[in-house]
Order: sequence, then structure tokens, then C-alpha cells
Amino acid sequence: MMNTQGRPTRPDAAETATPVATFTGNRGLQIEEALIFEIGRPDVTGVDLPAAPKAASRLGKHARHAPLGLPGLTEPEAVRHYVRLSRQNYAIDLGLYPLGSCTMKHNPRLNEAMVRLAGFADIHPLQPLSTVKGAVELMQELSHWLLTMTGMAAVALSPKAGAHGELCGMMAIKAALAARGESRSIVLVPESAHGTNPATAAQLGYKVVPVPAREDGTVDPAAVKALLSPDVAAIMLTNPNTCGLFERDIVEIAEAVHAAGAFFYGDGANFNAIVGKVRPGDLGVDAMHINLHKTFSTPHGGGGPGSGPVVLSPALAPFAPLPFIRLQGGEPVLVETEEGLEGGETPFGRLTAFHGQMGMYVRALAYMLAHGADGLRQASEDAVLSANYVKARLSDLFNAPYGGRPCMHEVLFDDSSLEGTGVSTLDFAKAMIDEGYHPMTMYFPLVVHGAMLIEPTESESLASLDLFIATLRDLAMAAKAGDTERFRQAPRLAPRRRLDETRAARSPRLSWKDPVPAAEAAE
Repeated sequence: MMNTQGRPTRPDAAETATPVATFTGNRGLQIEEALIFEIGRPDVTGVDLPAAPKAASRLGKHARHAPLGLPGLTEPEAVRHYVRLSRQNYAIDLGLYPLGSCTMKHNPRLNEAMVRLAGFADIHPLQPLSTVKGAVELMQELSHWLLTMTGMAAVALSPKAGAHGELCGMMAIKAALAARGESRSIVLVPESAHGTNPATAAQLGYKVVPVPAREDGTVDPAAVKALLSPDVAAIMLTNPNTCGLFERDIVEIAEAVHAAGAFFYGDGANFNAIVGKVRPGDLGVDAMHINLHKTFSTPHGGGGPGSGPVVLSPALAPFAPLPFIRLQGGEPVLVETEEGLEGGETPFGRLTAFHGQMGMYVRALAYMLAHGADGLRQASEDAVLSANYVKARLSDLFNAPYGGRPCMHEVLFDDSSLEGTGVSTLDFAKAMIDEGYHPMTMYFPLVVHGAMLIEPTESESLASLDLFIATLRDLAMAAKAGDTERFRQAPRLAPRRRLDETRAARSPRLSWKDPVPAAEAAE
């Protein structure tokens, strides 16, 4: 269900603003770009190709009978279209990206140089293993670093993202329980968890039982113990949690879970706060995914495919999915099929057709080698320092609901400081866009009303943080001074104004329809 706590989503009087009028609709270098279907036409093409040779179709009833209707563009038109769209996007290469629980850190260009080396960029997953020994060795080296940093026994590299990694870890847990002849039905999930945690458990057929947060924003071991039973398969807990706090009772929680015969799944989304400081395996974690696109600087989303390797404890290591790397006589061997298994190896199956995202492996290992163990530890320390600096500098204008202790890599504020101003968290976030910043994570975690979750990461300089802080202070003082128009009409300077977000989420237009057929328009 959509969280609507303190969250107005409809535009308020935005249509009363007067935009700057120009003949083209452009505003200086901000180009007003049409949809690609409005630029190109299906009856034209930007390339000159010979006619395809006639061949019998093997599609049968699946053969297309109507034209595709895709727009035809010349190369300049296509390039300009996508470049113009890219200029309307925010990106980590443009400025600070404060999304909490996302770790939007800088993607070093050294990583990009390494991944473009022919021995990594040009290989194919179906090549004979004898021709990709360097790639297999790199996967082994990356595995070694991940296992060393987490204190775990095995790693599955193939998961393609954090949520995919969760699925992998929970499937290993389910396989381990089945090997014991048990079929447990419940997974415990704290109320502050990422939404993918209960979704993953539910997808595997488990009943999700929430664990309430105590007043300080952390999980109470007593609450967990009260919920444990022979039906509990696992607990899925994030540490540091999404309130930006270290779960100080995590060892006691893990011991209680293990005593009940269950497993501890650790959500590693916030691993950037503790790399080199503590090993999750030492805390009692049995399985944990690691977002290479967060902690280890590989690009997010549209910047490149994600990668969510999963590390496993000795109890779960035998159930790691295919393919996996095994050291054999000191040499790394990629085990791809059941025929290559040895005694004690009982993988639950496989998650992907091949080995995973090689480009992300190269980037992540380049980041690790460039930093070294001490550099990775410092990165975590700097990330925590940055978040606490933001918290301290904003403490007189924003309310931190769990402010009695230092935060970790991200700082959480609620909307109580905006009470009586007529400005909501959403309004505040929209006004940040006018100031040139991507908004922080809003209305999450759900345990805080009107949440504003800020994660500056270690990438930002002191000058960058100071400007960001000064901007938030200026916006907060404007809200308290009654300048509600600045917020209710925001964003005023973005390529697009405020939308009805509820309608967009519930009734999205997913396909383009020509409002006027071309033939009629020509008449």
C-alpha cells in the first residue's frame, strides 16, 4: 500500500505560474524536446540498407502482420534527441546526490578504463574457459576481497541486483532448511526494512511477520525473541538500518535466531558504513547481499547493470548456486554444471544463465585495489563523518527523531520542523530541484512521519557539503518565514512542472498514441 503519511501528491496552483515565453519553447540552452514518436515517422529511415533476402518465415502464427510503427530518424536526429534528454536528467557527475539508503557515490574513471580493456570488454560467456582465464582469476580475486571483508565462507557472484541477491540468499536458507527435513513458514522483517525484504520473503511463499522498532529506532532483542518459534525460517535485518543507526544488539538477536534453528539474513544495502570496521560474519549473519553499485562504486541503474553478490556462512555455503568459483590446486576453476560438483556441494540451482555482470566485477575490483584495505576503511569512516556533519549543521532547523546518538552513513529527519508552515516533505523536496539538487529519499523509512533521509557519501568535499547544507537551511528558514509559494509551486525551473504523482502511479500512460493521424494532420 502506498505510504501517504503527510504526503500530498497533487499540484497546488502550479498552473498559475507564468513561464518564460519564447518562440521555440526553449529557454536558453534548456531545449524543449518532443517525444521520439513526434520527431520521426515510420515511413522514413535514417540509414540506407540493401533489401533483405527473401526467406521462409519460421514464426508461424507468431509472425507480425502489422507494421512496427517505430519512428525513423537520421543519426543526427537520434543523437540530438538522447543528448537533449540526458541534459534534463540529474546525475552523480553533476552534483551531490543525497538519496538515503542508495549510496550514490562517485564512479571513478579509473574503473571505466579498466572495464574497457579488451580482455574484459570483448569476451563472451560462451567462450571456452581456456580462453578467459584472466576473467576467471578476476572473479576469484573479487570473491576473495568480498569474503575477507565480510568474514564469510562462500560467495555467489551471479545475482544481478540487491533484490536478486536477497532472493539468492533466502533460497539458500530455504534449501538448508529442506536439507534438514524442515519446512518453516515465517520470516521476521523489521518495520524499518527495505520493501524488497518482505517482497522477497513473500515471493518464496513465506508469511512475513513485522518486528516493531523501539523508541530509539532499532530492533529490540526481546521483541524478536517473543516472535521466534519452530515455524520461523529467518529474520531479514539491515545493519546499519534505514534510520541510519547501527543495530547495537545484533549479536544477541543473531544468537536468539540461531538458538531457534532459524537463519539470519543481513541486508547489505548499507554496507558502505561499516566496510573495514566490522565483519558481518562475526555478528552472526548467515547470508548477505552486497550492492557493488553502492558500496563499491559501480554505476547505478541506467548507468549500467547492477550486481548483488551474496556472501554465505559455513552453514549455507554448500547451497551456493551455480556457477561458482572453486580454488583447485591453487588455481581458480569456474564450476558451471552439476557434473563439476564435489562432495558436500549441493547448490540449490542457478539464478542466471551465465556468470553475472563481468563489467561490474571489473569496476568493483578496480575500486578495491585502488583504495586498499586502509582506503576502504577510510571511505566508510568519511561517509559516516559526512552524514554526522550534515546532521550537526542542520540540528537547529530540522528534527532528527533518533538524534540522541550519532548516525551512521545517513541521517534521518522527520517533518515535525515543518509543522504549521503549510509546507510538506514533498513540497520541500520539489523546492530542492529548483536549487539544483536531486531530493533526498522521502517518506522512507515508514517508521517516521514525513521522513527525509540524506546520505551524502564520502565522495563530497567539505565545500560541497557546506553548499548543500546552506541550501537546506535557506529552504527551511523560508518555510518557517511563511514563503509557502516558493514551495507549493516548485519546481518552477525544471524542464517539467509538478505532476499528480498519485494519478501517475495508479494510471500511467505506458504507450504513445498519435492524437491526430498523420494523414489527417496533412489535410
